[in-house]
Amino acid sequence: MDSACPHEGGPLELGDIEELGSGRFVLTCPWHDFEFSLDDGTSSSGLQNQVYEVKVCEGKVYVQTQNALSRIPTKEDEIMPCGVHVTVENSKCSNSENTLSFWAAKILCTPDPEEKANLTHHIRDLWNTGQITEVGQVHPPAQPSRKSNLRIVEPGRIKRGKGGTLASRIALLHSLANIEQWAIDLSWDIIVRFASTELPSGDPLPLEFFSDFVKVADDEAKHYKMLQKRLTDLDSDFGLLPVHNGLWQSAADTSHSLLARLAIVHMVHEARGLDVHAQTLNRFAAQGDEESVKVLEVIYTDEITHVAAGLKWFTHICAEEERDPLSTFHELVPLYFKGYLKPPFNTEGRQKAGMTEEWYLPLVKPTH
Repeated sequence: MDSACPHEGGPLELGDIEELGSGRFVLTCPWHDFEFSLDDGTSSSGLQNQVYEVKVCEGKVYVQTQNALSRIPTKEDEIMPCGVHVTVENSKCSNSENTLSFWAAKILCTPDPEEKANLTHHIRDLWNTGQITEVGQVHPPAQPSRKSNLRIVEPGRIKRGKGGTLASRIALLHSLANIEQWAIDLSWDIIVRFASTELPSGDPLPLEFFSDFVKVADDEAKHYKMLQKRLTDLDSDFGLLPVHNGLWQSAADTSHSLLARLAIVHMVHEARGLDVHAQTLNRFAAQGDEESVKVLEVIYTDEITHVAAGLKWFTHICAEEERDPLSTFHELVPLYFKGYLKPPFNTEGRQKAGMTEEWYLPLVKPTH
């Protein structure tokens, strides 16, 4: 079972196992007492946790998740004893699996972030070269998989410092790498979760929508690998420090609405990343850490295009539904985002993404 509670990422490995009778056992989260069946991961709260089936065959261990095997494809065809057939010969997979949604779910179920990033690059190539042509439909996992040794804590318990020491800069880079790991998953989740969305006309979402978010996922994978390399250069590694799952809460809250997902994840959270860029960059520059500065500059340039993608498809869908984009955005944000939007804003960066002040200034807390 996943070690992170799907509610707020509580450490299930610290929870208690209780017997309910008739051979039924549940694992209780130590944070908020949500219990999960050890048989199938269900909970009376309505939450669902990932449960993995493990088989040993000829000295090899195979792990099957609810949706796909957590492994990166190799150059050979392999028949897994659990019945999942993964074919990647000549960068192709079998017809039943040759869909973007299948691979999106597979990446979400891949716990190792390096493999997640590598598989993202691989699927980008297959999609861009026409070796994957169908979007398909696959039920997405309840939440992305994470390595079992990753220490997950509440967001408020993450200590980053202000970059004045090497340890503080490592903590900042580690935090950014965690954000990029989640950003990879958020990009694939919007693809697989909303693959069956129909516009009022009855038409499906344009293929351009999926191409845009494949690119976003690919950029986030690139960012993760750049940050991981920088951590390695500083004699650290991703996973050595605790992380939080706060970003996934927004994904869970907006899992029923594509407009809400675009508004909160791609037009609020990603735009906030533009706002804090200058301060973060200055902290590394003040310490002469030019290599980290170069990484942050690449991330910043790409993130502008990600905010633009969110805005593009938010306004497109609003037009299809004959909604006013601005008023719809101003209605959705208070519903799914806690609190007000906080200045200072990176007006220039947001402008480059197409997000003018009329989008966000009305959502700032009144001063009177």
